[in-house]
Amino acid sequence: MNEILRVEGLSKTFRLSRKQQQIERTDRKEIVAVDNLSFTANKGEIFGLLGPNGAGKTTTLRMLATLIAPDKGDAFIDGCSIVSQPEQVRAKIGFLTSELKLEDFFTPNYLFDFFSQLYGIDPEVVAKRKAKLFERFGIDRFAEVKVANLSTGMKQKTSLVVSLVHDPEFVIFDEPTNGLDVLTARTVTDYLLELREQGKTIILSTHIFSLVERLCDRVGIIIDGQMTHCDTLQGICSGQSLEDRFFNIYKAKKGGLE
Repeated sequence: MNEILRVEGLSKTFRLSRKQQQIERTDRKEIVAVDNLSFTANKGEIFGLLGPNGAGKTTTLRMLATLIAPDKGDAFIDGCSIVSQPEQVRAKIGFLTSELKLEDFFTPNYLFDFFSQLYGIDPEVVAKRKAKLFERFGIDRFAEVKVANLSTGMKQKTSLVVSLVHDPEFVIFDEPTNGLDVLTARTVTDYLLELREQGKTIILSTHIFSLVERLCDRVGIIIDGQMTHCDTLQGICSGQSLEDRFFNIYKAKKGGLE
């Protein structure tokens, strides 16, 4: 398989406010969110970043999506640097996060057209793509309903299709099923598998073991901003369940054994 993502020593540190220090119960003024992270992903695979909350998964994906800049290191998506070529990177990727907030007074129809115009997509292509995606996710019946009046699941589906208006080859998903009911979550995960079948590369973060086992070709385990293991599921599990293997790795990492 051809390498499409190369991450080289990404690091990111955040300053803590007094309120954050109180919440974290620490005197530290800074926290290292991502610490010298390196890994690769291949074209046409689903690569999962698995780790507990606060491990650095979201920060990593935001750096890959060029939403925040790394303090050190770089990453290359299809040959383009997130540091020196952010505009070229943005043109190549789709990025979906559960924190994406759609304006309440817009409709799915308007949002799809608006983001398509930002990418300069031909109107005929937009119409065909919209019809296909809206039907696939059942948005067509709600196309003119304001976001404020949509269910949580329909909002997530709308966010998904808006993220894919330009039909990107490289897709980044941060906790794609977070907060969704089981039916909507299954719809989203089924579509991720369809994207892989189309040859697209997907990077996703999650703390859900079953999601990794169902979707991912390879997985990287992140703890305290560091990649402790990166391999196929079989390579990481070594005959154990993913859940058992993860907790053994976590205990060893926290105990300083690995």
